[in-house]
Amino acid sequence: METDAGLEATAALFKVLGSTSRLRLLRLLAAEATGVTELASRSGLTQPLVSQHLRTLRQAGIVTVSRAGREATYQLADHHIANVVDDAIAHALEESPREKSPR
Repeated sequence: METDAGLEATAALFKVLGSTSRLRLLRLLAAEATGVTELASRSGLTQPLVSQHLRTLRQAGIVTVSRAGREATYQLADHHIANVVDDAIAHALEESPREKSPR
């Protein structure tokens, strides 16, 4: 049975994932580790906004950063989160049983 701590941690995770911009960034990072400039270009978000979202994702332990000189490269902390995001998107795109047409 789930513990309250486990449920609270899961709720906190879903709260962080509750942003379309963060989900977009996570999808990009699932494909490859990259820097803020490239993430901004690919996502259509401004660099300051990308940095803000990455900070939130880092604080949640969802992404990590590695530095080489002045360059920072972001990557998923583990790829389980990519599966969670993909499953959530697939679920959201499925028709609900009430919306399905009769056969």
